Amino acid sequence: MSEIRIACPKCNWEPDGGAYWRCDCGCVWDTFETAARCPQCGKQWEDTQCVVSHGGCTGVSPHLDWYHGLDNWLREQLESIRQKSLT
Repeated sequence: MSEIRIACPKCNWEPDGGAYWRCDCGCVWDTFETAARCPQCGKQWEDTQCVVSHGGCTGVSPHLDWYHGLDNWLREQLESIRQKSLT
């Protein structure tokens, strides 16, 4: 099974689970717990900024680009579905 790793695509900083991201509504949360959807107002963020105050850079990247290994995971899932449909 492929491992999915979360890291900044620009500097490779890995979030530690802290609540570092702030929504326009004022909510502060860990964006990776909710796939970049604010748990307070429901706004879906497309981009995620790296957190310089905790060891990252100030780069902004598409949220999905933070997930490393998704291509392999998706291939495995599709193969599993294909195998089940053959049985």
